[in-house]
Amino acid sequence: MNWRVPLADINFGPEEEEAVRKVVHSGWLSMGSVTQAFEEDFKTFTNSKHALAMTNATAALHLACLALGIGPGDEVILPSLTFVATANAVRYTGARVVFADIDSLDDFSISPHAIEARITDQTKAVMVMHYGGFACDMTAIMEIADAHGLRVIEDAAHAVGASLEGKALGTWGDIGCYSFFANKNMTTGEGGMLVTNDDILAEKCGILRSHGMTTLTWDRHRGHAYTYDVIDLGYNYRLDEIRAALGAVQLGKVTKGNQRRAELVALYQKLLTQKIPEIRIPYREARGISSHYIFPILLPDGTDKLAFMAGMKESGIQTSWHYPPVHHFSIYEAEWLSRNEKLPITEETAAREVTLPLYPTMREEQVEWVVEAINKTI
Repeated sequence: MNWRVPLADINFGPEEEEAVRKVVHSGWLSMGSVTQAFEEDFKTFTNSKHALAMTNATAALHLACLALGIGPGDEVILPSLTFVATANAVRYTGARVVFADIDSLDDFSISPHAIEARITDQTKAVMVMHYGGFACDMTAIMEIADAHGLRVIEDAAHAVGASLEGKALGTWGDIGCYSFFANKNMTTGEGGMLVTNDDILAEKCGILRSHGMTTLTWDRHRGHAYTYDVIDLGYNYRLDEIRAALGAVQLGKVTKGNQRRAELVALYQKLLTQKIPEIRIPYREARGISSHYIFPILLPDGTDKLAFMAGMKESGIQTSWHYPPVHHFSIYEAEWLSRNEKLPITEETAAREVTLPLYPTMREEQVEWVVEAINKTI
């Protein structure tokens, strides 16, 4: 469909084309020097000790769980208001997913109080998700984790360039995982990054990323090794040079792009407050600095959300839903129902949330068109 205002759009130019051209002409396409340079740039950007490029954020989350020793018999507490990959990464290890409610209708972050209420003798870790690039209450969550001896994984898929108290989101816990999917603040099409300040975890993830091998093809190509051993049951979660080249260029655009997103969010907030005050806007008083990955709103209670989204489509405005709660998906619902644990704020948020278009190349007049369409449709 030819949208008048799409939900998201990429910000590519001649710089990305030139970066890819250089890789193609280099004759080396698998993980090598370009990927290493991208990792170094990302370490600097996040002030992390280690950064490992991954084929996607789901792979990064999976390796984070494995590196922390999460497996059968363990429980990991996480939000249900997230993309299903957050929960799937835990299930891959054989561990049990335990859903905790979010904070409020104004803050879709996992609630520290809800986390504490879900802790049992089997709890091994907490996996937070920085919804929309807005920071969870990491100070409170880290205090809870320290008090109970729990590890913390940050799903920072939405949060490239976001921070709390001057510290990058994704660097508060043991391991942070970022996404470079096609609609993210920076994109390589598919791709992700894992960061940690722990030398042992970094070494473990590096080995698991490439089949459990002790040396890489790039090492042997440079003459640094002639053979290798396989010391763990690893995976093929490597990033290739073409996507790394795109990532390096895109990383240089993140700060300016996020600033532009913030300007558009401010305009949305102003216009919606003036014209449609019955629309509820979360994160008006957010912690830290957001990446503004998406712009969520809450429709008035009782509004037919699907009818609303269909009406916006008729006006040429693409909208979305972040997210259908994971505990309602068929693969998770039966176990969740057996636990008889309620997630009332998650349920209400999911019933009313709609995501509006937001991207750095969006024009002010397009924000006005979206608000006009909402006023007409509501």
